[in-house]
Amino acid sequence: MVTPAQRAVLSTLGRCHTAALGGHLYRCDTCGAERPAYNSCGNRHCPSCLGHKSAKWLEERAAELLPVPYFHVVFTVPAEVAALALGNKKALYSILFRAASETLLEAARNPEHLGADIGFLAILHTWTQTLLHHPHIHCIVPGGGISPDGTRWVKSRDDFFIHFLVLSRLFRGKFLAYLVEAARAGALRFAGATAPLATSAGFAAFVENQRAKDWVVYTKAPFGSPEQVLKYLARYTHRVAISDRRILDIQDAGVTFRYRDNARGPQVMTLDGVELLRRFLLHVLPTCFVRIRYFGLLAHRGRAENLKRCRALIGATPASVPITPSQMRPTDEEPDRCPFCGVGRLRNVGILSPAPLPDMDAWLPRGWDTS
Repeated sequence: MVTPAQRAVLSTLGRCHTAALGGHLYRCDTCGAERPAYNSCGNRHCPSCLGHKSAKWLEERAAELLPVPYFHVVFTVPAEVAALALGNKKALYSILFRAASETLLEAARNPEHLGADIGFLAILHTWTQTLLHHPHIHCIVPGGGISPDGTRWVKSRDDFFIHFLVLSRLFRGKFLAYLVEAARAGALRFAGATAPLATSAGFAAFVENQRAKDWVVYTKAPFGSPEQVLKYLARYTHRVAISDRRILDIQDAGVTFRYRDNARGPQVMTLDGVELLRRFLLHVLPTCFVRIRYFGLLAHRGRAENLKRCRALIGATPASVPITPSQMRPTDEEPDRCPFCGVGRLRNVGILSPAPLPDMDAWLPRGWDTS
């Protein structure tokens, strides 16, 4: 069944860069050829519309970088919890953010580990390379923080932040505690494969089973430079489950795309159109849900002042990291050189009004319930 939110996303993406959204008409000043340029939809799930937002966002992040190593920490949940999240996206994704952020902040404050207040950026991803559902959070964490008394910068080791076992056990405990809290408040729905969890005994057994498992938290090697942090952010922040660049071919038999397999390297997969849409729609976020968040010293309230304090304690000046074109996603630029004669320039000669398109039900696969 296609939910109203998924239906709205499909409808919007189906109109992106088409006459349905209107646009501008360009005419060559040499050969007179005309070419329309249709407006983009701007939806956050659209693979071709994220360049506008990511370029400005990346520029702001470049100004906030500190001259310290940055660590990459990834929090993920077991497959059974991910299955529960499919029917409870807002609740479970919120718990994921809360548990991951509190884990990092609490572990960093512990004198046995770092003994400092830290700040970091967290990004929710919900997909694998083959578009399956796999919710996880990427955190970009500066290697250090401010001492509890606020008088000095506490530097982490250059090659080590906090042991992954410490983080995984703390994360597991917090996540399950908040999950139980949500169930008691009646904030979770159980259906399909998760229907057995609707009973108190079934849910209690589920929680105990998850408590006995080793949860996975990756603590990766630090980035080598601020430029590498930006390169990572440019690739991972404003992106969706599949980009246009990964699609190799579209035929009646299906859509062929590239994906990366950690064991076998680059691979190719073909999915029929219905299955591709089904997998893509798994990753439509709840309305107004924020998937890029800031915590600790980098939380919105007080971020500018906290960064100023950090730089003063480190003895550093404000960051000035150049952003190269390769770090920025392409944006919709006005067409310039005429593609027909190759000599003239395309000039904007008029506005194209939106044109009606068939209702989405006319092009959705047969049998899809859009009620």
